[in-house]
Amino acid sequence: MVSGYGGLPGGVAVSHLRVYDWPAADGLRGGTPHMHLTCSEGYVVTAGHGAVQTLTASGYEITPLTPGNVAWFTPGTVHRLVNGDDLRITVLMQNSGLPEAGDAVLTLPPEYLTDPETYAAATVIPADAPPEEQARIARARRDLALEGYRALREAADGPAALAAFHRSAAALVEPRLAEWRERWLRGARAAAQATGEQLDRLSDGDVSHLGEAAVRAEHPTAHGKFGMCGWLDVYALP
Repeated sequence: MVSGYGGLPGGVAVSHLRVYDWPAADGLRGGTPHMHLTCSEGYVVTAGHGAVQTLTASGYEITPLTPGNVAWFTPGTVHRLVNGDDLRITVLMQNSGLPEAGDAVLTLPPEYLTDPETYAAATVIPADAPPEEQARIARARRDLALEGYRALREAADGPAALAAFHRSAAALVEPRLAEWRERWLRGARAAAQATGEQLDRLSDGDVSHLGEAAVRAEHPTAHGKFGMCGWLDVYALP
């Protein structure tokens, strides 16, 4: 699910999200609980209302979401979006959209986290599948992830259960870490280094980089894509 635009300031990427309104077994409507391992993520609420449920080693929390709210969380935060009424969010992502390009592990039950092939069989939405089939898979994996999420929340030894999920998630993504590192090198790290170079130039009285100023504008390249939390409007990576 590659989305976002890696050319935004600081290697940040953006997508527009309309949170799923499918009801779940607990009566709530919303998205798929999951976790990022190397990226922070921010939510800018633009319409509707709802909440984000989060689970960390510090415990379980609910953060209300209403227009104008900005909520964000760091790697290791299990999060689930709940749609109260037409919840719409602009999502800000670290590392050139990596959260939607691989840095995410759904909270599936442990038997689905044993190896990348088993996990993929339960989570991948074929790009060439008809929309109705994509919707069925997206909803089925959401419900499966909610099973594992409830088990994590209700575990007698919560921190130990969460740590076990962390270890399983890390093992699943290990084959892709070199690819992620390259994205970080070309994106966030390169942007930080460029700022350092500009500061050095200004300190030397060199303003030549200001003559290289440019303006860009982008439009979504896809609308209504099935994401983890809802329907996404996405931007192409450069």
